[in-house]
Parts: sequence; structure tokens; C-alpha cells
Amino acid sequence: MHLRRASPGRGSLRRPSPRRPDPGLLRRRAALLRWAGADWLYAARWELRSLRRGALSPEHAAATGGAVPVVLIPGVFESWRFLQPLIEALHAGGHPVHVVSSLGFNGGEVPEAARAVRRHVDEQGLGVRGGLALVGHSKGGLIGKLLLAHHNADGRFRHLVAVNSPFSGSPLARFVPLRAVRVFAPGGELLRTLTAVEDVNASITSVFSRVDPNIPGSSRLAGARNVSVDTVGHFRLLADPRLAEAVLAALAALEGPGRPGSPSRGSA
Repeated sequence: MHLRRASPGRGSLRRPSPRRPDPGLLRRRAALLRWAGADWLYAARWELRSLRRGALSPEHAAATGGAVPVVLIPGVFESWRFLQPLIEALHAGGHPVHVVSSLGFNGGEVPEAARAVRRHVDEQGLGVRGGLALVGHSKGGLIGKLLLAHHNADGRFRHLVAVNSPFSGSPLARFVPLRAVRVFAPGGELLRTLTAVEDVNASITSVFSRVDPNIPGSSRLAGARNVSVDTVGHFRLLADPRLAEAVLAALAALEGPGRPGSPSRGSA
């Protein structure tokens, strides 16, 4: 019996033609990869600088000025020297900068880091007259919010400026096999605790990159003053003049007359 090949018709199965990749999407992805690479290169360079002999000293960091004093809190696996561009911008704005050397490279638990900052402030007698501002990068912003929420019964901390801080977490944290990073996964105990405290958000300015490869969900915080900087990167923003402008503007708002700050929740 002779079998004929069926011609394509309504009932035949056709293999779908492959979709052509969207050139625009490919270009955007390539650009994002380039930015992410530049971001990590920036981080590696400043990590090496912070380890170099003769790097910025705490005494130089605390250069005096007449504006609101600032306590600087670095991000995870960052020393305070990693934030040197921000320190220089704060000095230029007249702000004395205080660093907490005991945090090291800030790989410990957020609650313990908050206690260490409060301990340092008390031992050094900082902000007794007029109060202090907190400026934190990434994890440092979470530490800062915990200080406002649970270590500020005397109103010593007047305001927090958080830079690219994962207030809602980062889904990428789930894939990092380090506890110091995995605690930033959305839905974790730390983030739930901080999210539940909303009354301090009005005392926070959250400044963040338009695109942050490390925090895809943005650092926008409900109830806070949110400032988006039109750039890409988690680390490179630290050296961006627009960040310095946003930080100095937030701190300038504290210079007006009135009480140093309203007492928040008591120590935990």
C-alpha cells in the first residue's frame, strides 16, 4: 500500500517558529551587566583602599564642623573607610563625622551592631547637646532604623539618611550562602520586625539608585522621604555628587530651631 505524506492543513501540528530575541531587551540586559560589573569593580577598589596602610584615620574622619554631627554606619562587609567619598562630602558641608571602629567590616547581626553604635555614642558622649544624625549604607540603613525604633528613648538620634538600604529585602539574598547576607531575604524575621515599626519612618530619608542590581525591589520606604537618583548601582552611588546633595539637603532640614528630636521607643 502506498502512503502519501499528509499536506499541512487545519488539523496538522506545526512546529512554532522560534521567536527572534528583542534587540532592545538584549541591549538593556548588556548595559545592566556592564553597570553591575563597574559597580563591583568600584566596591573591590574601595575595599582594597580600606585595607591599605595609611588609610583614612578615625581622627581625620571626625574633623570638626558646626553642622549636625553624623554617625556613619557602613554596609555588610564594609568598613567605615569604604564610605570615604561620603565622609568628604559631609566634611565639606560642615558636619563632624563619627565612626564606630568596633563594627569592623560589619558582618555581625544587625541587633548587635545597633547596640554597638548606641554603646559608642554613650561612651563618647556624642550628641548630648543637639542630637545626632545617622547616615547608613545598605545594611547600615537597617541598623539605623533599629536604633531609631529601639535605642532612642532620649531622642539622641534625630534623623536617618539611608542609602540603598534593603528595607523590603532582596530576593537575591536567598542565593548567597552567608548568614550575614541571607537575613536580607524578604519575609525574614529581621525585616518583619523592622517593617512592623512604622512610626519612625517619618524620621528617615531613603536615597536610592534608580536601578540597584543588589536590591531589585527598590529601597522605597512607606512613610519616609524617598529620593531616587537617576543612576545604576549599589556601591557607585556613594561617590555620586547627587547623593551628596541629597544627604546634605536632608541634614540641612535639621538645622532649624526646635527640639533635637522626639523620643521614640525605649531600649530593647
